[in-house]
Amino acid sequence: MLDNLCDVPGVLVGHATDNEGITGCTVVLFEGPNGAVAGVDVRGSSPGTRETDRLGPVGAVRPTHALLLTGGSAFGLAAADGVVRLLEERGVGLDVGVARIPLVSAAVLFDVVVGDPAARPDAAMGYEAASAAASTDFGQGSVGAGTGATVGKVLGMGRAMKGGVGSASVRLEGGLVVGALAAVNAFGDIRDGRGAVLAGPRLEDGTLGDTVALLPKAAARMRWGENTTLGVVATNARLSKPQANKVAQMAHDGLARAIEPVHTTVDGDVVFAASVGTLDAVVDVVGAWGARAMQEAILRAVRVAEGLPGIPSLSEYATR
Repeated sequence: MLDNLCDVPGVLVGHATDNEGITGCTVVLFEGPNGAVAGVDVRGSSPGTRETDRLGPVGAVRPTHALLLTGGSAFGLAAADGVVRLLEERGVGLDVGVARIPLVSAAVLFDVVVGDPAARPDAAMGYEAASAAASTDFGQGSVGAGTGATVGKVLGMGRAMKGGVGSASVRLEGGLVVGALAAVNAFGDIRDGRGAVLAGPRLEDGTLGDTVALLPKAAARMRWGENTTLGVVATNARLSKPQANKVAQMAHDGLARAIEPVHTTVDGDVVFAASVGTLDAVVDVVGAWGARAMQEAILRAVRVAEGLPGIPSLSEYATR
């Protein structure tokens, strides 16, 4: 196993990275004409999304051909146009008689204060990421949507640490596979399974602070939606649209275990869930393991990330 989202058969992942502008995007493609049955759960109060309403439990059961996670805040949604163009060129989309319409849902994170604010993922970058999508051991850390991601911003960007993209998967008895991918740009701390802070606000004495404890004195910084964790859970289990939405809902538990606080007014947290298989499975099993895979994906994102000037990564900070 690759131990990433691509362990789910029919799931492809590709990145486009702008290391000069410090931004990028990540595309998840679903092979085959039927795409994926997808759901979504938006928990953060400051989301930026495209075509998520149709994924709700009462939405028409139509396939989803790709998902886009992107930097650039609202500007980055333009990258979805490039994903749509590539899929159209490949003849992938909902057949409406006169054309095939690729159905691509997207969510953004805020990274425009980290690099060049004029550098944003656009249609060309979305096309590049979609073209690169493959079922392989793709890059993690400071790539794709994680290029400009940061965490632990309660004391401002000058005290933050580097976030990134991470992925994990699990294979259970009976052949069930559940994978997760996360782009971690959280306001809060990233904590390990024992509750210790791995990445968070850096204090003047060199230690890492507790965001919740610091909130009363720093609440004035919570002015804009500058933060977001985006996630995708995929499985080879057969899920209905309501079941896919339930898996997305349960996968947010992975965010809650790894990020504190999470789902704040200044976070735009979004989790997608996608079913690309025909295996019979209990939806609660898929959701529970999706949450575990999501937690691990978030931890890997900060463990693998590379720092930027003034924004150290976990690996750099741990050696000080």
